[in-house]
Amino acid sequence: MAVAVTTKTAWKLQEITAHSTNVSSLVLGKSSGRLLATGGDDCRVNVWSVNKPNCIMSLTGHTTPIESLQINTNEELIVAGSQSGSIRVWDLEAAKILRTLLGHKANICSLDFHPFGSFVASGSLDTNIKLWDVRRKGCVFRYKGHTEAVRCLRFSPDGKWLASAADDHTVKLWDLAAGKIMFEFTGHTGPVNVVEFHPNEYLLASGSFDRTVRFWDLEKFQVVSCIEEEATPVRCLLFNPDGCCLYSGFQDSLRVYGWEPERCFDVVLVNWGKVADLSICNNQLIGVSFAQSTVSSFVVDLSRVTKSGSIPHGLMRDDEPLVPPTPTGSSLRRIYDRPSTSCSKPQRVKHNSESERRSPSSEDDRDEKESKAEIQNPEDYKEIFQPKNAICRTPPRNNEPFPAPLEDEPVTAKEAVKPSQAVDVQTPLPKQELVLQRPPIASSTPLHRTEPSVIPAARNEPIGLKVSDFLPAVKNQSQTELVDEEAMSQIRKGHETMCVVLTSRHKNLDTVRAVWSTSDIKNSVDSAVAINDLSVVVDLLNIVNQKASLWKLDLCTIVLPQIEKLLQSKYESYVQTGCTSLKLILQRFLPLITDILAAPPSVGVDITREERLHKCKLCYKQLKNISNIVKNKSGLSGRHGSAFRELHLLMAVLE
Repeated sequence: MAVAVTTKTAWKLQEITAHSTNVSSLVLGKSSGRLLATGGDDCRVNVWSVNKPNCIMSLTGHTTPIESLQINTNEELIVAGSQSGSIRVWDLEAAKILRTLLGHKANICSLDFHPFGSFVASGSLDTNIKLWDVRRKGCVFRYKGHTEAVRCLRFSPDGKWLASAADDHTVKLWDLAAGKIMFEFTGHTGPVNVVEFHPNEYLLASGSFDRTVRFWDLEKFQVVSCIEEEATPVRCLLFNPDGCCLYSGFQDSLRVYGWEPERCFDVVLVNWGKVADLSICNNQLIGVSFAQSTVSSFVVDLSRVTKSGSIPHGLMRDDEPLVPPTPTGSSLRRIYDRPSTSCSKPQRVKHNSESERRSPSSEDDRDEKESKAEIQNPEDYKEIFQPKNAICRTPPRNNEPFPAPLEDEPVTAKEAVKPSQAVDVQTPLPKQELVLQRPPIASSTPLHRTEPSVIPAARNEPIGLKVSDFLPAVKNQSQTELVDEEAMSQIRKGHETMCVVLTSRHKNLDTVRAVWSTSDIKNSVDSAVAINDLSVVVDLLNIVNQKASLWKLDLCTIVLPQIEKLLQSKYESYVQTGCTSLKLILQRFLPLITDILAAPPSVGVDITREERLHKCKLCYKQLKNISNIVKNKSGLSGRHGSAFRELHLLMAVLE
């Protein structure tokens, strides 16, 4: 009798070095699930075919790092936005620059192509949303309403609406034809990272840094449900093509949700880190993530993922009956009316400034001549981007699914997805990939690394590690296993200094925790500062930053000098924590500080007001000192440079 062959539910497909510098953005083509574009601090946009090691095409012309990318529905055009606020549109099939769009005054944070017309929407750190006509090379409309950076834009399936998500904790719905806001959805308590329209129904999903996914009814303009059980921020969202469920990408996991009632159908552990984009093709979900200069792609077999109808993972109360999901095709809401031809053109408005609407000029023409598409791999280019007059386009829409590798151990599918039995699903590339490697071109050398085998978490061993790797070699291989204490003592040999440092840090954190449990947050921060160890301050701030209600003016006076040290630290994580804390202080307390300092002196004696005034003066002085550091670092490239430029804008009132 033949033994049943079990394949993996999720696996790592490939890892490539995408740029010579840090990768700053990436996007997957949604039609084929096989086209990948990456943007880097080297100011280039590189185009790849998923699971092929070499770069197909490299698009140049930007002079600052790429901050946002988007590929249109037909996968013929790609748009890239940079830190300087410029936008470039390339024709992939013709391998040339199509348009350069200028008008934003800060980083481009989000982009999206209209599903039918030749329009592109852009959202920026300058809080503005612009709608561009790619054919006529001009800004059609500007939508103002957000107060902070616009992080995500999505056109509705019928092309009539535009949804925007921003750092101001709101989601806004815009009517393109009328050129005005339809509704503002509030409810998130943190920056909103992503929004996604349901493919058929009048339903919108949004994911936020507050670790929640919210579903909004676009007829009644009210929240349908909210999923709040997650421990990490929501990084990306994607509805199943038939609309039966929502896939949510989190740190190292994929979760499958229903919304009426809210429920989690399945959890798949995928070791993709901070996943940046998702796409579905051939009943497989493709996820991509980046870290420094490398980009990794992962595959989840959706045929082995529960999408509806089974007992969900949490979220349902015991006293609530399990309501079967509504079958596809019998929607509770209105269905989008998709036009048979292109969309109606949005109303044009008069613009007062030249930057709002630019006509073709010699300067623009020269700029576009300097932008070019360098074809790095002609064979792959011809295979993927056929000429426009070709009878058929390859790769065809029905691509072959990626073959799933076999399970390393006979574990059941449920064992592979249960949170209580977490496994590392990274696997080595299939053997045939190693044979098909071609010589690397430009900066696209593939990294084929041997990943650890899948080990059930129930085993009394470190996941993905072998204790024997850290122990001196023994001649007698039949020696019995070391007990835990002996193994630990062997591992610690040569690491005494690090063990002392970690033990001391643990002791200091215990001290701070004890003060917090018996007193308040101010005294615990005081104790952390008194210890004179920045690592303890960082650990504490990482907790406090997640709950804005803990912050008071007293706390700012203590924390600001520490932030000044963190911003000048050589450790990236320290700088990131310092930027987060400073941004929170500026948003919550800077208006209060400036108002109190500008107020006329009070009549009589008001001790409380005098104390508040003294604290505000102290904070103002500290913020002035920090503003010089922020200004000097705002010229940096990469994500830190972007964070410092945002802080510089917030601190403009101090100058």
